[in-house]
Amino acid sequence: MLPVVNKSECTGCGICVDDCPSGAISLDDAGISVIDQGACTECGACVSGCPAEAITES
Repeated sequence: MLPVVNKSECTGCGICVDDCPSGAISLDDAGISVIDQGACTECGACVSGCPAEAITES
């Protein structure tokens, strides 16, 4: 299942960017995580690594 960022919960810490083995996550200009769904391998590292629990699987 593809991960989805809850933008109101994301703190912009960047941990998910570092945790993503496929490089599918970046921070936008507002400092919010953005997931490139085409590059995502659905490994779940971002979901388990997010300290704010702002990333969930849909």
